[in-house]
Amino acid sequence: MVKIKLVTDSSIQLTPEEIKQYDIHVVPLTIMIDSTVYVDGETITRAEFMDKMAAAAALPKTSQPAIGTFLDLYNELTADGSAVLSVHMLEAISGTVNSARQAAELCKGDVTVVDSQFTDRALSFQVLEAAKMIQADAAMPDILARMAVIRDHTKLVMGVSNLDNLVKGGRISRVSGVLSSLLNIKVTLEVTGGELKALSKGRGMKTLRKFADEVVASLDTLPNIHEIGVSYAGGREFAESIGEKIKAVLPEANLLVQPTDPVIATHTGDGAFAITYYTD
Repeated sequence: MVKIKLVTDSSIQLTPEEIKQYDIHVVPLTIMIDSTVYVDGETITRAEFMDKMAAAAALPKTSQPAIGTFLDLYNELTADGSAVLSVHMLEAISGTVNSARQAAELCKGDVTVVDSQFTDRALSFQVLEAAKMIQADAAMPDILARMAVIRDHTKLVMGVSNLDNLVKGGRISRVSGVLSSLLNIKVTLEVTGGELKALSKGRGMKTLRKFADEVVASLDTLPNIHEIGVSYAGGREFAESIGEKIKAVLPEANLLVQPTDPVIATHTGDGAFAITYYTD
């Protein structure tokens, strides 16, 4: 059986313990804030980023890993004859998966690249399942098939408090049903089919609170929820309150509440949150 090694990118939401336990290789993205370049998770933390973004003169610029960065890692990991499974954030918000694909074509080793169609904790659902199957010596086709099932049963919804960053970053054109001229509205979104789609919009935080409460209430009606994540860009207290409500409804649920990574926070802006889960 060919050994499989697992690669992903730093937009993912993983704990340090999960990365270590499953030997996951996380390729960092980079962020430029007022001419200073930071490496996600290496030279800037998620908490530090929010403070620096708030004080920045301009919207931070994010960059996917260079093709050479992926190629060097792929060459290193496949040098002993191993195969690589490289799973990444959705193409709709980043060119990361395309950099990985180009590097895979140049690598002499066996590299399989997957667009997860998600990011953040929703990306981790597929990566962690793949990691567990790798440890159980599953074959690549079986791993890919199981990941596809998880992808098709994953839900990622989010609330955005301010559309400024989505507009400045050029992502608003990819969000159907949102009027970019109304920058003071609150918007709820869903990642579906690898695309951002608007669910609702309104004025005031009551829009986001009502939406979060409706999502939490719906969780109680769903069977076989395996994982739940609540991620946030600023607004920690609100995100933690969502987590507390989820625990009240599903006390046995495996729940992770954590700040999102700088790349996602750059696009969503301060005050955004996401709720992710999957069922089967």
